[in-house]
Amino acid sequence: MEQVVETEFCLCPKFEKAFSILGKKWNGLILDVLLEDGSQRFVDLANKIPEVSDRVLVERLRELDAEGIVVKEDNLYQLTAKGRDLETSLIAVKDWGNKWIDTSECS
Repeated sequence: MEQVVETEFCLCPKFEKAFSILGKKWNGLILDVLLEDGSQRFVDLANKIPEVSDRVLVERLRELDAEGIVVKEDNLYQLTAKGRDLETSLIAVKDWGNKWIDTSECS
């Protein structure tokens, strides 16, 4: 009889940190706009994500800046190399959503 060895599951701290950043409401949409449309002024970002309040958008942009994912230069928000490196991951999430989430489930 084969013996099964149980190991204790341990969540990878880097995986947990990545999801704490990407899983925060509005961050995915902010990153998507910057990936799709390039550098944006605050007002343009706000217009492209009208459901988010200005206060929350400022807060999220500051957090993404603190993480080195977004930078503000000359009144334009743009992705850093670290932020651009998320493109393949965000495409994979979009593909998953297109496959598994019905339009009726979207608010």
